[in-house]
Amino acid sequence: MLNLGRLQEAILREKSGGWLFSTLRGRDSLSLSILHLNRSGQNTRPWYYLVFPRGEPLKIVHAIESEILKSLPGETEVYASREELSALLRERVLPRLGGLPLACQYSADLPIISFLDHGTLLVLEAAGITTVSSASLLQRIRGILGEEEILSHSAAARSLYEIVPAAWGFVRSSMAAGDGLREGDVRDFILREFAARGLETDHPPIVASGPNSGDPHYSAAGRGDPVLPDAVLQLDLWAREKAPESIYADISWVGFTGKNPPDRLLGDFATLVSARDGVLDFIARRLREGKIPSGAETDLWARNFLAQAGHGPALRHRTGHGIDREVHGSGVNLDSVEFPDRRLLLEGSLFSVEPGIYFSDYGLRTEVDVLIRENRPLVTGGEPQRGILTF
Repeated sequence: MLNLGRLQEAILREKSGGWLFSTLRGRDSLSLSILHLNRSGQNTRPWYYLVFPRGEPLKIVHAIESEILKSLPGETEVYASREELSALLRERVLPRLGGLPLACQYSADLPIISFLDHGTLLVLEAAGITTVSSASLLQRIRGILGEEEILSHSAAARSLYEIVPAAWGFVRSSMAAGDGLREGDVRDFILREFAARGLETDHPPIVASGPNSGDPHYSAAGRGDPVLPDAVLQLDLWAREKAPESIYADISWVGFTGKNPPDRLLGDFATLVSARDGVLDFIARRLREGKIPSGAETDLWARNFLAQAGHGPALRHRTGHGIDREVHGSGVNLDSVEFPDRRLLLEGSLFSVEPGIYFSDYGLRTEVDVLIRENRPLVTGGEPQRGILTF
């Protein structure tokens, strides 16, 4: 059910005049999801749902689909032509904004939330409406967790921390038995563990052996490549409980299919752990000082640390991403380079911290999930990986 009060509170906090939700042919999945609308409903004409910080929302719908927003609260205005739509924007929307900008689903830095088309933006501007990105509003609505959402995430995180040692035990026993273990066998074992615990995922876990671990988004085709002795084995698994509004957990662990990892590997992993834990210390220190860090400056700290350790050329991705109902959610990302995120790590924010370094012969990534709780960064689910898994 739509929580109108929560939307209005977010609009007030971000000092916007209102928030526009709009789509055509269901293209804006965020609007549909936040408004709890059926994605399969007929949507051949644009509709517009405007929430203001106070008062009733306004529905602007086309004459041939006038009932499309009937499940939502608010007044309804009907248009049949572009001229009528423009007049409604000037006469019914503009005055209610009180001179403040209208938040819309777009961002120059965060393309994942950019659903508003340029044509609609021009129509809004022609009606005298100024706009602003809804990124901060989306963070408050999706990227900041309530108590039930925290419980949902925590349950999924605990399960993932139980699955990792089970998966490593499967690797050990299979290789000891000489079963010709392949990456896909480990992937399928993890998926069976998901099913046994009532978890679901949007994509199978990453199981990458040897040089394949140097690809951050490696995906094994079929049964994948063999898992060879004395090689790096990267595990990356994410899942959530099977409920429409459940929250994901997402972790990565590094193993070595032998007893004695080489010194270079041990040194690289130790540096990565120091970067991960250093990020947590950086966030904690800033919060104690009363200076809430942004996702961008947190990522920059990790990048500088790894660059100073000589691993600048080995960096291929951001330090972390927001987590909510999607594994890559609408909240703050720890990113200063790919999709710079200047939003703040507010109380209730959930995000991954996953520094990674990648070479031609192997790659390493250690990932934990972090919740800002009582002004502190807390790792969820279990104890972070400190040493490489071995035989």
